[in-house]
Amino acid sequence: MLKKLSDRIKLYIKKNEHNVGTIDDIPNLTEIKLEYKKLTNKKKFFYELKRTLAFFVSIIALGIIISTFWIRILTIHGTSMSPNLVSNDAVIAVKKQEYKKGDIIAFYYNNKILVKRIIGTSGNWINISQGGDVTINGKNVKEKYLNKSKKSIGIIDVKLPYQVPEDKFFVMGDQRSISIDSRNKSIGSIGKEQIIGKLEFRVWPLQHFNILK
Repeated sequence: MLKKLSDRIKLYIKKNEHNVGTIDDIPNLTEIKLEYKKLTNKKKFFYELKRTLAFFVSIIALGIIISTFWIRILTIHGTSMSPNLVSNDAVIAVKKQEYKKGDIIAFYYNNKILVKRIIGTSGNWINISQGGDVTINGKNVKEKYLNKSKKSIGIIDVKLPYQVPEDKFFVMGDQRSISIDSRNKSIGSIGKEQIIGKLEFRVWPLQHFNILK
C-alpha cells in the first residue's frame, strides 16, 4: 500500500547516499495510482461491510422489539380450540388496545400460554344452558364458529349466571366439552395485562392459511 511506496522511496534515498540507488527504485506514477486505488477499494469494502452489518443488526433488533411488544408467532398445542385450531397450527397474535366479544386471544396463565375465545366482557352476565347454549345479558349468542352438534356446558364450577368482573374478559375454548377456561375457578376471567394479543392469522400449514374469525 502507500506505506510500501513510502518505504521504497526511503530505500532509494538511503541507497543514493552511497551512490548505489537507481531511478528504478523510485515507484512510478502508475504504481502510485494502483496502490492508491487498492487502498481506496479496501476502505470502500470495509465501509460497505460495516453498513451491511449495521443493517442486519437493526433488522434483528427490530424483529425482537416487534415480537416482544407487538407481534408474536405462536404454535397451538392441544385440542381445546378445535376444529378451528388444532395442534401444530402456527398463528400470529397481534397486540391490541381493545379486545371484543368473539376475538380469539392468547394469554398468560401460570407461566403457560393459553388460547381461548372472548365470550363476554366487563359487566356482562353469562349463562350457559345444559345443552351448551350461551346467553349474554339474557340474549342468545349466535356462535357460528362452533359445531352445533358438539355444544356442551363442559367442565364448570362457577356459579351461573356469572357476571364478568370490571376490566376482565370471560373466555372459553371452541371445543366446549374439554376446554378448561373461565367456566373454571382455577382460571376465571382474564385481565387485559395477561393478554399477549388477538390471533389474526393461521400461517401454518400453508394449505390452511387463513384469517381467523
